[in-house]
Amino acid sequence: ARTAERLGVTKARVSQSRRDLESKLGEPLLYRTSRRVALTPFGERFRAEAGAAYGQLASVLERSHEDGRGLAGTLRLGVFEPCAGGPYLLDIVRAFEARHPECDVRVTEITHAEDPIAVLRRGEVHLEAIRQPLDAPDLVTGPVLARDARVLAVAEDHPLAGRDRVSIDDVADYRVTECAGVPETIMRAYIPEQTPGGRPIRRIDLSPVQPFELASLIVRGRVVHPTVARFAEYFPMSGIALVPIADMRPMTSALVWRPA
Repeated sequence: ARTAERLGVTKARVSQSRRDLESKLGEPLLYRTSRRVALTPFGERFRAEAGAAYGQLASVLERSHEDGRGLAGTLRLGVFEPCAGGPYLLDIVRAFEARHPECDVRVTEITHAEDPIAVLRRGEVHLEAIRQPLDAPDLVTGPVLARDARVLAVAEDHPLAGRDRVSIDDVADYRVTECAGVPETIMRAYIPEQTPGGRPIRRIDLSPVQPFELASLIVRGRVVHPTVARFAEYFPMSGIALVPIADMRPMTSALVWRPA
């Protein structure tokens, strides 16, 4: 019973293991009575000879376990869109490096000129902070990094700029733009193709690649842009107003990596 408790198994498992070992060795290891259990002379010799080998094996396993818990080298973290990392990403990186001092985290911004999923699949980064949802069943999605309220970015002199809030139906009255390089499922979460009532949300032909290109379209009133509340923190530009969108769910982001 004490052996079973120490090993975290059942008493029946201990008894069966002992019987199997005695069967293989051809000799009993224990004397058992109703009051005590003791090693036989054969059991004493077996314990003495096997004990040293067992101790070496246990030491190897313990060292291997400790080595496996530590990380060393460079961990490449890609961030697709600066605000996708969330407000705590660098705090997480610092905590990780404190826990694994032999590991250096190299943070890389993945631009819209690159396919963020292809960059991850090619192994150019080990893991990536990216918006959700992501249609990539071959990748692992970790916990949520950020959950951002939805806003509409418009020019400061736009008819919607003075509103307390807007709806997705208001967005359908104007034109929007796709952003080049953003995976389809994420783009549709940012800007659906139609409103819940079936009204199409019209796109312009141009798909900007860089954040400044998008901001310039907004400031000049060419488009309105459904985005997230922290848009202005990362793309500050005078002439843009952010209006809450009342009927759109928050956008989330998460860390994603390859199973291997």
